[in-house]
Amino acid sequence: MGNKGNYYITTAIAYTSGKPHIGNTYEIVLADSIARFRRQEGYDVFFQTGTDEHGQKIELKAAEAGITPKEFVDNISGQVKSIWDLMNTSYDKFIRTTDEDHERQVKKIFKKLYDKGDIYKSSYEGLYCTPCESFWTESQLVDGKCPDCGREVQPAKEEAYFFKMSKYADKLIDYINTHPEFIQPVSRKNEMMNNFLLPGLQDLCVSRTSFTWGIPVDFDPKHVVYVWLDALTNYITGIGYDCDGESSDRFKALWPADLHLIGKDIIRFHTIYWPIFLMALDLPLPKQVFGHPWLLTKAADGGDDKMSKSKGNVIYADELVDFFGVDAVRYFVLHEMPFENDGAISWPLMVERVNSDLANTLGNLVNRTISMSNKYFGGVVEDKGVVEDVDADLKAVVTGTVASVESKMAELRVADAITEVFNLFKRCNKYIDETMPWALAKDEAKQDRLATVLYNLVEGISIGATLLKAFMPETSEKVLAQIGAKEIPYDELSTFGHYVNGNKVTDAPEILFARLDLDEVMAKVAELHPAQPEEADADDEEGIDIEGKPEITFDDFMKLQFQVGKIVSCEAVKGSKKLLCSQVKIGSTTKQIVSGISKHYSPEEMVGKKVMVLVNLKPAKLAGVLSEGMLLCAEDAEGNLSLMTPERNMPNGAEIC
Repeated sequence: MGNKGNYYITTAIAYTSGKPHIGNTYEIVLADSIARFRRQEGYDVFFQTGTDEHGQKIELKAAEAGITPKEFVDNISGQVKSIWDLMNTSYDKFIRTTDEDHERQVKKIFKKLYDKGDIYKSSYEGLYCTPCESFWTESQLVDGKCPDCGREVQPAKEEAYFFKMSKYADKLIDYINTHPEFIQPVSRKNEMMNNFLLPGLQDLCVSRTSFTWGIPVDFDPKHVVYVWLDALTNYITGIGYDCDGESSDRFKALWPADLHLIGKDIIRFHTIYWPIFLMALDLPLPKQVFGHPWLLTKAADGGDDKMSKSKGNVIYADELVDFFGVDAVRYFVLHEMPFENDGAISWPLMVERVNSDLANTLGNLVNRTISMSNKYFGGVVEDKGVVEDVDADLKAVVTGTVASVESKMAELRVADAITEVFNLFKRCNKYIDETMPWALAKDEAKQDRLATVLYNLVEGISIGATLLKAFMPETSEKVLAQIGAKEIPYDELSTFGHYVNGNKVTDAPEILFARLDLDEVMAKVAELHPAQPEEADADDEEGIDIEGKPEITFDDFMKLQFQVGKIVSCEAVKGSKKLLCSQVKIGSTTKQIVSGISKHYSPEEMVGKKVMVLVNLKPAKLAGVLSEGMLLCAEDAEGNLSLMTPERNMPNGAEIC
């Protein structure tokens, strides 16, 4: 098969604030499956990943740990790389933003953009979200909080350098409109256009002076480069870009990237800031940016929740691998993630998939076929050419699978692609039921037909195992070894009959995936993560410190009117992913209240709740919808919200005093 050319794929570089959980790990496995499949197709793939290691958040965490920022990121970056390696990912380069060559190029890029007039010096006064490393204006906040993560923002004022985003906004809008494939899925494109580009871009702050852990602006060293300008440039510095015109042959061959694979939460940085930076550098834009959904944890109540240490619902890849093996974990995260919507993971769901798909559909198929080949023919597999009508459909499904997989992978529908491979295995299982080899074995006159049936099964399995390579590489190798087959060249997968007549299957088959007992697994999980007491002693409870506000007088407090309200109806606010609009009955009146809590409550959950309401707040419009009060919530350190409700059953309208 001829070389189809270069293919450059990247993941977002992992932020080194802590050990990556399985939701973070999903991205590298997804990218790896795409990279492996492109290699099978005949592309010369370069796959880059790495770690993002600068910023105020890192500086603060290092100080809390009592070590230097470099020591802190060295540790976390090592953890990230070890997990990426554990998951058998085939990256070609692991870049760190503390690499000397990267830092050197970032300084040169900043200076080039400054000399060009795209970066200018001014001062900034606004609202800053430390976890997101982002500045916001008052109008961009949602319920007074960061629109990205929902956490508190703090006033910030400092001298800074700014990038003229508006200079390139129209050019980017035109590019997106003329390149519909650039941002995928389409819903992400619509979000960027409607929420950010069309309303108008403000100039972007691209340096900081309030902390030091970053790449210094070499001509003004009290400034460090904004972490996102630093991080995003890894996609070009990692392959040898030099803004002085001395770029490497690798860069010239690989850029523009074929695919930036990122989480949906950082789509804005990759589809607005990054393209504009590239335009300013006179570089072509990446061919596609795909914002994948999140892998959430399945909660006990059946709902899905974002992973959070404070919730105690974080699942790590290395723990899952200890229980299920690398390829079982790869299979789950790839198979269970829809194209656009969030997926869910839990220990019971993992057990269910291992038992039903891996142990039963795949493992049982391979084991039965090998066992019958050994039992009836001493392990020798031969096509005797005794064909019956039922064979045609099996062969059509098997040989048609490569086209189905290729079609799904072209659209990055990886979950659908792996489903197509398992549909092939299911068809082989059905073929066993249709042909009943055990019955054929009883009739001496049908021995050649029996041999043909087993040949067809082994051939079907070998094609399926070859297609499985991108998703479950170790399992693919094991299956092919057990049936005595070699990987089939990709451009020959649509034809039937590659298995060499007279080859032998193994006489000692190994179980690929053992069935698991859910109770036993959950007992081991309980040992690994002992349940925390529901009510800890007050002295043992870990508290949260927040920045204090100015003192108020008793008269100030008396101006606030708090009452119990009952939510009688609730719906999502159109055009917003965070806002819910509730009709709240308070005594004999009903108020309409808009709250940024859709990440934490569904409209259905809201209805019927008794809540605490600030009722005399001056009405204001949020996302164009009138809000006539405020629902009171508590917030933990991770930004998770909980509605404040009366401990006892109080009538709506009751005064909170």
